[in-house]
Amino acid sequence: MTKFISIIGCGKVGKTLSRLWTLNGALHIQDILNRSVDSATRASAFIGAGRAIASYADLQPADIYLIAAPDDQIEHCCEELSRTGNLSADSIVFHCSGALPSSVLQAACQQGAAVASIHPIRSFASPEKVIQSFTGTFCGMEGDQRALDVLQQAFTAIGAQLVSIKADAKILYHAAAVFSSNYLVTLLDVAQQAYIQAGIAPDVALKLIEPLMRETADNVFRLGTEAALTGPIARGDMATAEKQLRAVAQWNPACAALYEQFMKLTVDLAARRDNCKN
Repeated sequence: MTKFISIIGCGKVGKTLSRLWTLNGALHIQDILNRSVDSATRASAFIGAGRAIASYADLQPADIYLIAAPDDQIEHCCEELSRTGNLSADSIVFHCSGALPSSVLQAACQQGAAVASIHPIRSFASPEKVIQSFTGTFCGMEGDQRALDVLQQAFTAIGAQLVSIKADAKILYHAAAVFSSNYLVTLLDVAQQAYIQAGIAPDVALKLIEPLMRETADNVFRLGTEAALTGPIARGDMATAEKQLRAVAQWNPACAALYEQFMKLTVDLAARRDNCKN
């Protein structure tokens, strides 16, 4: 029997997931509560289901509640939900934050509800595009097993691949995504600036970076990080690495500190690779 879900804070993530559940018949969208009824109405139109409501008092009892509000509002939204009297030992409450653990839903736990967190590891900048390509999306999950048993079915129905994570390491899990995405952009910006300092035009610098980055990334995903490592340190040529460090220091001390830290981590990575060969 298909379960009913209400969405609190139905922005890009909430709209996308709800539309996918509606298209696949995985869940029935019941109530949509946003900051304004107009916003909730627009979300309902996008989803093709759901009733736009004006306040927590208008929420009807549902099997599942998704709090898809911004991180700094999730705990407050859960507290407001817990005051409605709609939660019971049969209820499930979850959020999709990558940084917060399911334990921030403590107010729901106190009403007997099972809680969880399921975080789709991708950008939701364009819900329309995500809907077309969601299949295969990895989602980190943690929380009460009763909640996960139900939510796994709902997410699997829309093509998600679920990965269990440690609740007490949630912020480290989120930091891994930042290393993989945000800081990669920053690192490539540093590389571009170094090329520019060497007399290369900015657009040409990006063209020099692209094949290096793409081939390296392909090798990492094909071979693993240890086997994909190349360059002076991988060859044991620390003299060249030290010369590069001094050159970077003359250009930009802040980038030199970054380079030096990467040197240390790369030495460790090369040692792991060599140990595996022995």
